[in-house]
Amino acid sequence: MQVVNIRQLKSNPSMALRGARDNDMVVVMTRDHPTALLIDLEKLGLPDLGAVRVALAVSLFRAGAISAGFAARMADKPLPDMLTLLSSLSIPLTGASAADAVDDLHAGRQWLVGKA
Repeated sequence: MQVVNIRQLKSNPSMALRGARDNDMVVVMTRDHPTALLIDLEKLGLPDLGAVRVALAVSLFRAGAISAGFAARMADKPLPDMLTLLSSLSIPLTGASAADAVDDLHAGRQWLVGKA
């Protein structure tokens, strides 16, 4: 087990990640209090790490923290498969409202008519 403080984590995050990979875990301390644990997912011995990666990717995408493309790479899936999965879970693929999507579609059609 390795211990790092917040300053060390900010100045050299790769050291902490390497510690999590090489050791069991890294404890992140704020002053004298443990605040967080860094654990390498490979070390957890999960029976289906691929499913965990997909679940994390879906959760992060739903929260708006990552793009669909990043979620696909994180889940090790082709982008069309990831988009299909997100759609099947009724997760909106854009942050826009339905009214905004209709307005954008209308504007796109007008632009296409003007180009013809």
